Amino acid sequence: METNKRNEKTTGFNEITMETLRDRAVTMRDCLARSQIITDSMTSILGSFDLRLSALETAMRPTQVKTHSMRKAHENIDKTLKFADAILIQFELTKQAEAVILKGPQEDLQSYLEAVGQLKTIVRFFSTNKNLKTSIGVITHATTLLQKASMMLEDEFRQLLSSYSKPVEPDRLLDCLPASLRPTPPTAHGEGVRKNPADHHKDLENVVYRPPTLIPPKVTPLLHDLAQQMHQAGHQQQVFMIYREARSACMESSLRKLGVEKLHKDDVQRMQWEVLEAKIGNWIHFVRIAVKLLFAAERKVSDEVFEGMKSFMDQCFAEATSTSVSLLLSFGEAIAKSKRSPEKLFVLLDMYEIMKEVQPEFNTLYESISGAEMRESVSALTKRLAETAQETFVDFEEAVEKDATKTAVLDGTVHPLTSYVINYVKFLFDYQSTLKLLFLEFEQIDPDAQLAKITTRIMQALQNNLDGKSKQYKDQALTQIFMMNNIHYIVRSVRRSEAKEMLGDDWVQIHRRVVQQHANQYKRICWSKILQCLTVQVAGNDGTSTAGVSRATVKERFKTFNNQFEELHQRQSQWSVPDSELRESLRLAVAEVLLPAYRSFKKRFGPMIEGGKNPSKYIKLTPEDIERMLAEFFEGKTLHDQKR
Repeated sequence: METNKRNEKTTGFNEITMETLRDRAVTMRDCLARSQIITDSMTSILGSFDLRLSALETAMRPTQVKTHSMRKAHENIDKTLKFADAILIQFELTKQAEAVILKGPQEDLQSYLEAVGQLKTIVRFFSTNKNLKTSIGVITHATTLLQKASMMLEDEFRQLLSSYSKPVEPDRLLDCLPASLRPTPPTAHGEGVRKNPADHHKDLENVVYRPPTLIPPKVTPLLHDLAQQMHQAGHQQQVFMIYREARSACMESSLRKLGVEKLHKDDVQRMQWEVLEAKIGNWIHFVRIAVKLLFAAERKVSDEVFEGMKSFMDQCFAEATSTSVSLLLSFGEAIAKSKRSPEKLFVLLDMYEIMKEVQPEFNTLYESISGAEMRESVSALTKRLAETAQETFVDFEEAVEKDATKTAVLDGTVHPLTSYVINYVKFLFDYQSTLKLLFLEFEQIDPDAQLAKITTRIMQALQNNLDGKSKQYKDQALTQIFMMNNIHYIVRSVRRSEAKEMLGDDWVQIHRRVVQQHANQYKRICWSKILQCLTVQVAGNDGTSTAGVSRATVKERFKTFNNQFEELHQRQSQWSVPDSELRESLRLAVAEVLLPAYRSFKKRFGPMIEGGKNPSKYIKLTPEDIERMLAEFFEGKTLHDQKR
């Protein structure tokens, strides 16, 4: 029953709801209908407006077109007026520039260059506006003025460069050198004192070069502006020729005033050695001055004048100095090609040394393609000097071994060839660092070993020659004295020089033994015969008694000893052993053998003579006399000294 009641209530609710929804649907339909009517009305109204606006626009169009045309006309008038002003300004500027151009650059170069720049701007202006009737005329007139200006600028560049391209005085260049590298005053022979190469290398440490200012700083900017204008105008060749002519003459004149001269091989061959040696010493200074001062200063000038024109800058510098480089190198080439001789070796080494010293800086100055030929010239001369020096080594070694000097040393002293060769070798070791560089020019070897090898060969060549010269002596004892003196001189000189490090202690010890061998040979040849006079051998005699020895035999022995000793004294007092230590050593060695033998003989057989008639006729000498006379041996006395 309750269920039926609920169903009745639900049914009633649903009926009410559906009714409501129907009412609302009807209402919405009515609203939509009214909205469509409104929309249609609005569309109609808007369409009406569109027609009115279209008609209005049609009516206004002529007015709008007229207004736009007027605005465009005003804009064109403004542009035309402005362009006319610009043209008038260009005409005025042309007139001003023309006045400056015709006046010339002499009074105010900077203003002149500005006028040239202004003309170029004017030409560019009218070139972009060729439709103007006046354009061609203005361009032609301005171009003519520019051509005239270029000629005037060329003349000004030539005049300005010529005015300041004066040779540098030698004193000014010498003042720019470090004090330690300035040439020393000439000696009585006309040459400066040559420094020891080792000292020279010390002088080079931390030296400062101050290249001279060749053109005033206020002038180089003007030259730069002129060169730049001409370069931009396409007149590079004219700039190049003007610069080369002026600066080349200036550089060459500076070198000639300094003393540089162009020489050929034949000129060198005709010179006396003293004159040539002095010229070589001067040339070494000239090379240093030229590269480190003169060419360095000229490089600065070309860099400043042609700044911003790199390849042109390098070409101008190279051409401006090429004649001077050729002049400078000609002397070195003449020396390198001339006939070789031993005395030239050290000046060749000096020349090679200066070339190696300046080569890095030279290569930096001429690092461009334009300087390739000159770099090659310097490199070729350096190598040629090294080759000539090395060939001179070989020549010297052969000359020493084959020396056929007939000048004999009668007293057996040190031969002039020996002292010459030893001094030569000593000088070689003063050039050790240079020689090592020289050896490495040709192959990668141990330079110390190469120097030792050359020194050993020279020493052996000397000994071979001395051995041949010793055979000239008829007296074999003097032969030994000669060899002893010379080998001793060689050994002593080596021990006191840097050559010892190269030759080694073994070499020194071997040759010291050779000296001793010659001394022993001298004693054997010279004194064995006279010692025989002091011995008497009788059968059955024990050698201490006088039994079986006749007085006549003793007299004969004393007489023979006296004659032989006096003869030796007279002759060997004229011989010379210049080294005091060796001389005393040799005398002592003789005395240690001779005096005991004489004392013993005199003690044993003297009484047999002393008791007879005229004993002083036979026993002329006391041991003290012999010792005193031995002290006069090897003094190199003349016959006149002996008689006196």
